[in-house]
Parts: sequence; structure tokens; C-alpha cells
Amino acid sequence: MTSPTVLVQMIFLLPMLLLWISAVEAGGGVGVNYGTRGTTLPAPSDVAAFLARETLVDRVRLFDADPAVLRAFAGTGLAVDVTVPNGDVPRLVHLGFARRWVRENVAPHARTGTNISRVLVGDEVTTEANRTLLLALVPAMQNVHTALAAESLLHVKVSTTHSLGVLTSTEQPSAARFRDGYDTAIVKPLLRFLRATAAPFMVNAYPFYALTNDTLDMALFRPGAAGGVVDEGTGLVYANVLDAQLDAVHSAIRRLGFGDVDIAVSETGWPSAGEDWELGVGADLARDYNRNAIRHLGSGVGTPLMPNRTFEASIFSLFDENLRPGPVSQRNFGLFHGDMTPVYDAGIFTDPETVVPVSTKVTPAAPEAGETGQRQWCVPKPAADEMMLQENIDFACGQEGIDCAAIRPAGVCYEPDTVQAHAAYAMNLFFQSNGRHAFNCDFGQTGIVTTADPSYGGCKFM
Repeated sequence: MTSPTVLVQMIFLLPMLLLWISAVEAGGGVGVNYGTRGTTLPAPSDVAAFLARETLVDRVRLFDADPAVLRAFAGTGLAVDVTVPNGDVPRLVHLGFARRWVRENVAPHARTGTNISRVLVGDEVTTEANRTLLLALVPAMQNVHTALAAESLLHVKVSTTHSLGVLTSTEQPSAARFRDGYDTAIVKPLLRFLRATAAPFMVNAYPFYALTNDTLDMALFRPGAAGGVVDEGTGLVYANVLDAQLDAVHSAIRRLGFGDVDIAVSETGWPSAGEDWELGVGADLARDYNRNAIRHLGSGVGTPLMPNRTFEASIFSLFDENLRPGPVSQRNFGLFHGDMTPVYDAGIFTDPETVVPVSTKVTPAAPEAGETGQRQWCVPKPAADEMMLQENIDFACGQEGIDCAAIRPAGVCYEPDTVQAHAAYAMNLFFQSNGRHAFNCDFGQTGIVTTADPSYGGCKFM
């Protein structure tokens, strides 16, 4: 899209945290893209426990089907989307390969507690200049669906992601269409499959890449941004760029006769750093965009062409990834650094205190529960060393009067079977049993007092 355009801005009067929570409850959801192209990233078990316990995130998209990562999310309840690498897509036109791929990469994890929600067949295949890959896409998706059915996993949906490059360049959302040669040969059969299986059309939408000096305010959802832009085809006014991008996708889909197919935002985000020549990079701008995008998409306002609805949206990305190619900005889209300290306050924590970087945070002496009337729990710091956490478990569970049966095999808190999760339970037992003093949650500076209940499922923390 050469000129951004997008819908009338709602006035946000509620506190930021409540808006994020309402986005989740309204059905839009807060998702993240979890890439692993970095040299100093935390263990998947730490990531899964942290997201489940400390954040409002309810969905994680993976760029592969790494078994270690999938095992880490077992028992967390987070919805997980796995991706078939583009190189494997042509092989999926053979049903035997599709069935083997599902048996090896999806079925074992789906049956042992990982909430696999979707299989994404390739990433941005529809803008690849590879005829073999393009022609294989829809047959591959159909075969994966058949393979999932054979494993009694029809609740796992099949889709694929698209960049906005699949559309013709247009200044008017209502005039958007899919590129010639792609529309009827590839996209139309794909939409037919999505409609039949109730799966969404997933788009990677980035106002950042449509940025000009004149459109920064619109890209960041700033109120009254230049009065908005009018779509001459419909007369509708757009006050932010993301709405214009989504309505362009909707217009193209509707033009092919599939306007009832749902749209989900598989990627959106903003870089916190970049090259000197890259317009609009910065941590403050990234914070503003991600906060505003999530609360807007989950608010129920919708877009000019799709009013009164929420959108599922996933932020790209969870971590800064120093091995990603391209300009500096490509390595700085993360919400977190590799040590799990936040790059900026994106508003996704269940406990606002958590946004203070863990590496520099000084935990004040915690008041007694009786002083504040507020319930408190003791949990490990997100990046705490696993060997130290195991020592914490051994120490706490060895104390007289502390019963750690819940985190032993067959116990109600045994899953997820990770050191981080078990340490949280054991450390909290010690903390609660000894008067809830701040020093009872120190554990060699690996513990932190929180007011966010870490209980999950049938596992209840004191």
C-alpha cells in the first residue's frame, strides 16, 4: 500500500492494563511471535512459564515445530500455532508425508498437554517467486487437514500467513485486490478451503513499512492524525494505518466472493532501534504502536468496513533476535531482550510492577499481608538460573511441615514438568508457611514477591 489510511479513532479512557484485559475477554486475544534466531535467548521452559504466569498473552506462534519448545508449553493452556517450513511445503502434496509430519510434529504434543491451535503451512508463500511452492500450497493445506482428521485432531485448524505484498498496490482500501495470476489460481482455492474448515485468513500487517514523514501519527493511532484519510470509493474515513491495511485485505477477499472468511493478524509490530536512515524507529514509538494496536483490535470497534468486531492479533516479536538478517531494525522488533527484561513497557504484564527490568529491579521489603490486605505469592524471577532453582526446591521441600506432593509425579502441579514451575510452587509454600516476609522470598536473589496469583488449572497456590 503506497498511502496509509485507516478508521475513526476510539477515545481510550480506561487505564492501559484494563484495556489489555478487556481485549482478551472480548475475544481478540493477545498473541506473540516466538522466534529463536538469537544467541542469548532463555530456555523454552522459562519462556513458557513466564508467559503463562506473568503476562496477558494467550497465544504463541512458532516458526517451526521444535519439539523442545512444544514440550515447554505443555500444561500452560496457551494456544500454540506451529509452522511448516516453506521448504517442506512441496513435500506435503504427498499425503503420506503429510500424515508422517502430523504424527511426528503435532499429535504427540497435542496428546500430552500442549494446546496446539493451528498448523500454518508455510510463511508468506503467496508472495514467493517460486511456482512449485505456490502451486503446492493449497494441496499441502488440504493434506495436513486430512492428516489431522486421521489423528482425531480436527480442532487444530490449518492456515497460512500472507504479507500485504499479495495485494495490488492501491491508495484506497475499497479498491484493493489480489495480484493478477494469484487471485483465481491460488488465493480463491485457498479461501474456499478456509471457509470450509472455519479457519482464518492470516495476514502480516505492518504500518511501519508503509511509513512516510506525513503518516507517523496515523501509523501510531494518535488522535486527530491530520483529520484522517477518506476512501473515495466508500466515503469512509480512516484515522489509522492498520485499519486501512486490514480493510484492503477484506476488500480483496470480498471481491473474490469470500467476505465471510475471518481475518487474523498473524504479525504486527514496530522496531525499537534501527539504522540512521530508517524512519520512525525507537523504543517509545514501538511501545505506543504495540499498546495501541492491541487495545484497538481487541476493543470491539472494528474497522470502517468491518465494524463492531475484534481481531486476533500477535505481536512480532517476543525477543530481539540478533541473528536475523537485514537492517538493524530487523533485529530489534522484540518486546524483550534475551535476558527476559522488557525493552519497553508494552502493557502486557498481569502485575504492572513486573515491567521494571528484572536485571535492575530492586524489590522493596514486602509489607505483611495483614498490613495491606493484598494477597501475595513468591515466585522465581523469569531469568533465574535453573540450578539455583533446583536448590530452592530441595531446600523448601526439605523443611518440616512443607508438603511438596503436588509437584511430584501424578501430583496436581506436576505439569508442566519444569524446574521453573516446580520452583514456583515450592518457593511459595516456604514463603506462605513462614509469615510472608520479603526475606522469605529472597532465595539468593532468585525470588520475587508478586500480587498476581500464579495458580493455573487444578494447581492452586497457597
